[in-house]
Amino acid sequence: MLVGGVWDDVAVHLEDQVGDGVSVGLAEFLRDAVDSRPVKIVPCECSDCGGRVFFVLLDDDQGAAERECADCGGRAFIADSEEFWPDADPGAATCPCGGEEFEAAVAFSMGDDGSVRWITVGLRCQQDQAGASMSIGRSTMVQPITC
Repeated sequence: MLVGGVWDDVAVHLEDQVGDGVSVGLAEFLRDAVDSRPVKIVPCECSDCGGRVFFVLLDDDQGAAERECADCGGRAFIADSEEFWPDADPGAATCPCGGEEFEAAVAFSMGDDGSVRWITVGLRCQQDQAGASMSIGRSTMVQPITC
């Protein structure tokens, strides 16, 4: 895990934390997508098989996302999405190139008091390596959770 400075040529806030397993491209994309607050970037990893490539369902209106492991089919909500899922009308994430499998990570934007202020989901297409992000909104979480 990196804390602050420059990480693989990516400029990061002095208080940023980038978890092990987050690709340089996705970390850079997420750092650019969030505000100037320090962030904790956490990779998504399947709890069943350890896979890191996913099909993703999103609802921009509800700010909710669910991931399905491309290796074993294990499913999990991303961050605090489960509480918003009953009202969601999700659609499959698809890259403009047609790719549907993504590396995923979450950037938790941190407040001065150490609480989570904002959550941003980052996706990196496995077909063309393009990045995309979705803010899933302000959080009531006190501490970052896993992806």
